[in-house]
Amino acid sequence: MDLGRGAKQPFPSLSTFISSLNQRRETGGRFSVGTNQCLPGGRHGRELPPICSDVRQKQRISIDTLPPEVKAPFPSEPVIPLRTKTIKEFQEDMERATTSGDWRDVRDFYLTTFDSFLEINAAFKREANAPFNTIEDSGVNSKFLNAVYDALLCTPQDIQKSVLKGIINSLLREWKGPRTKDDLRAYFILVQNPQYSSTSTYVIYAHLLRQIAALSEADHHFLVHWFKKLSPRRFRKLVERFLHFISTRLLPAPPDELPPLTRCSWWIPAATKVLALFNAANSISTPPIMSFTDFYNITLDHIDIMEQYLTSLQEQHSFSFCQFPFILSTVVKKAIIQRDSEQQMISMARQSLVNKVSRRQRVDMNLLFLNIKVRRAQLLSDSLDELSRKRADLKKKLKVTFVGEAGLDMGGLTKEWFLLLVRQIFHTDYGMFTYLKDSRCHWFSSWKCDNYSEFQLVGTLMGLAVYNSIALDIHFPPYCYKKLLTPPIVPCDQNTPIGMATATLGDLQQVMPDLAHGLGELLCYEGNVEEDFYLTFQVFQEELGVVRSYNLKPGGDKIPVNKQNRKEYVQLYAGFLLNKSIYKQFAAFYRGFHSVCASDALMLLRPEEVEMLVCGSPELDMSALQRAAQYEGYSKADLTVRCFWDVVLAFPLELQKKLLHFATGSDRVPVGGLADLNFKIAKIDVSTDWLPISHTCFNQICLPPYKSRKELKQKLTIAISNAEGFGLE
Repeated sequence: MDLGRGAKQPFPSLSTFISSLNQRRETGGRFSVGTNQCLPGGRHGRELPPICSDVRQKQRISIDTLPPEVKAPFPSEPVIPLRTKTIKEFQEDMERATTSGDWRDVRDFYLTTFDSFLEINAAFKREANAPFNTIEDSGVNSKFLNAVYDALLCTPQDIQKSVLKGIINSLLREWKGPRTKDDLRAYFILVQNPQYSSTSTYVIYAHLLRQIAALSEADHHFLVHWFKKLSPRRFRKLVERFLHFISTRLLPAPPDELPPLTRCSWWIPAATKVLALFNAANSISTPPIMSFTDFYNITLDHIDIMEQYLTSLQEQHSFSFCQFPFILSTVVKKAIIQRDSEQQMISMARQSLVNKVSRRQRVDMNLLFLNIKVRRAQLLSDSLDELSRKRADLKKKLKVTFVGEAGLDMGGLTKEWFLLLVRQIFHTDYGMFTYLKDSRCHWFSSWKCDNYSEFQLVGTLMGLAVYNSIALDIHFPPYCYKKLLTPPIVPCDQNTPIGMATATLGDLQQVMPDLAHGLGELLCYEGNVEEDFYLTFQVFQEELGVVRSYNLKPGGDKIPVNKQNRKEYVQLYAGFLLNKSIYKQFAAFYRGFHSVCASDALMLLRPEEVEMLVCGSPELDMSALQRAAQYEGYSKADLTVRCFWDVVLAFPLELQKKLLHFATGSDRVPVGGLADLNFKIAKIDVSTDWLPISHTCFNQICLPPYKSRKELKQKLTIAISNAEGFGLE
């Protein structure tokens, strides 16, 4: 590992020093500094005489035998020296140096400040010897620190090198015992250094990250809360730096830029573990500092993670990105779930074949599939009957046949079946789900019945969609997917509650915003809550035209809501509406979904990512579809193709969705966007009186050679507006 190689710094012996130090530590040996091994960048290192281990041992013995009154006391906490430099004085020094070219004062400041953890605390701690040992306050003078770091990259190269040398000295210190809060503060300060954006500093950066990653869980807890207090701009910069560091190390690097991967395999695990602290800080912030998608490392989209996924299931102690799912994009997680599903499908099909052969029965290729036959006129009842009868085949590849139609299902009929079925199930007349206009989403009806099997079948349908990589036009609130992952794997004990996710006022806001707003006002009310609101721990709910009362806690109808217990009332009310009142309905739905999607891969997903797998991406970007389109019989420069894209890009959203449905069998955008559709425009040599036709199984649209934009728009609009039903494909 050559620390100086990338930046051509004049300390060529550093890599040998670090490697030697690490080897000694790993073997449990003691490191001694010989005559030709001085601490790089140490200001007094060359003045020290060589000390061999024998002399060191003799000195130790002689000190131990001294009488107690002669021995010097060893303080448990070193006293931090007083540094009085203010931000104003520092900025004046910078201005003077920039104008005059005399950088001596600035050089001395940086040289002293970054020489040790003690000096770092002396410079940036608001009060030198105050403890600052709480998670709420790091004790760091952030304005001064930001000014020093912002100015650092504007200083001469020798000053920047002196800072790096000081950091190396600090990191090479041999630690004994647990870290102090001043040590944590130093790590907190050092990780913000902007010099780590350069690959020439990556070896130093990696050693810093390694030490932070190795801290105790209690120390990490402090750092997480301190990171949370960083400004959003600086927080984002640090996250982007971690991601770039990981990406750079994942990809092959020139030999003169980075050490061989075999010698620094620990770099990526260390960086990922520290990035996990920032992800935790982001998660506990309200609202989050940045979107969870900003933690995705897109480089991993182009790497096969499946092997790591399988390794993570078998070997808990070896590093895998799957242990840190926040860094994996939905595209990667979808690929893992898809591969996992395919393996389960193959396993089920193989088992069916083996059973047939062992019984010496004739093998029918249809047994390899989950075959669903339905009539369009009886779509819902036929579908639910088929799924009920064929539960043993749910993990086989799905094939759909519409009775009386000649279409062969290569994927298009399946998408059409899902699309039509979802429309009927979620229709208000059917009564299973209530459409809430304020939140523009569906929620479970709270009516009680003796049989909740239909909710289970709807869950099964949604699971089949994920299992077969079909996006559905479903509008559940995000909280529904949170419930679906509570827990992510079905518990073995039938009595264990399922789908009972913690319900907050924010969760209720997703489903019933008006009610959530009213409860929020109750929490903030300054007057007499008991007399003015006249509420008890009893709530009322209408079910099929009948108003029923429910106690939120035993004897709730006799417990008034007041200023002291109103928070409990709101929590119980939200929990009742989102969990208890629909428990049996959602439990059946949960079991149906997991009967198909029973996969360890679900543990990788956030609720928002489950929603994206079920519903597809919310962005309908036709320009992306145009860029990724393929052509057969046409080229992108042909008149018909140019007219096609002119018309499509000018379509309103509703017609664009109809075009997508016409060409692919679904109006949903797959995870990864329209660029992943493999969309093709083919030429069909027929009269221009013909309408366009499509092959939904192959995401293909066939266009006659229309000669004008007006003609193409008219024929295309007619075709996509009347696109239900299939001919022979």
